[in-house]
Amino acid sequence: MRHPDWPTGLAALLSAAEARAFHPGQWNCALFARAAVEAVTGTRPRVRVLPDLAASADSAGFPRIPPAFARMGDVVLAGDPPRLGIVVDGGRAAFVGPRGLIRLPVTDCTTAWRIG
Repeated sequence: MRHPDWPTGLAALLSAAEARAFHPGQWNCALFARAAVEAVTGTRPRVRVLPDLAASADSAGFPRIPPAFARMGDVVLAGDPPRLGIVVDGGRAAFVGPRGLIRLPVTDCTTAWRIG
């Protein structure tokens, strides 16, 4: 279930992450996606680290949906390179990049998960 004030929490996360560069183990796509889910739901998801990102994301228990149906706050997976991100607005998703967040069209994503 989404937290009543989830848009404010997600906006705060995106603002804080805008210029935060990728760093293995400290700030990567999985940590960004987990922080976004927490901002949207108010709860930190339990996730198992598995051999690939899709399987790890599946372990959180959210239902998979086609990326075309993903809405703001849903988690998405882009394919090349594989990385988790968050739908932010108008069919775009944000992902952790080398110098901060980058945005790609949701149509570039291969998988999505409905959050809340």
